[in-house]
Amino acid sequence: MNNELESNPTIPYVKVGDYYFPNFALPPDAGDIGFWGRRRREFLREHRPVTFNQLVLSGELFKYLALFNQEATERLESLIQGMKVAQGITEKLKGLDQMAWVGAMNNIRSCAEEIVYAELVYV
Repeated sequence: MNNELESNPTIPYVKVGDYYFPNFALPPDAGDIGFWGRRRREFLREHRPVTFNQLVLSGELFKYLALFNQEATERLESLIQGMKVAQGITEKLKGLDQMAWVGAMNNIRSCAEEIVYAELVYV
């Protein structure tokens, strides 16, 4: 007696008791999805459910999110570096007035994060 259903060749089924269950397997883990990957996943789940479900069912979600996290992190770092140069924030300022440097860097990081949200996450 065969324990597999042969009516649908694209989806394998396994018989357990009297029932046939789809024999799905998760793809290997693509790595850490990180901060930006988690934000993108929540956005897709809430606002783009069709795209989210396509990625889940194709098994590409975690690979997509890991790549997205890498791209968003690189974009954030390049924005921060550009804003530091544009505003004249240097290591010299860090040595002279540490609190001013911390305040300026916090401001730059917040602005850069908002840009990444607007350009990458919420698209």
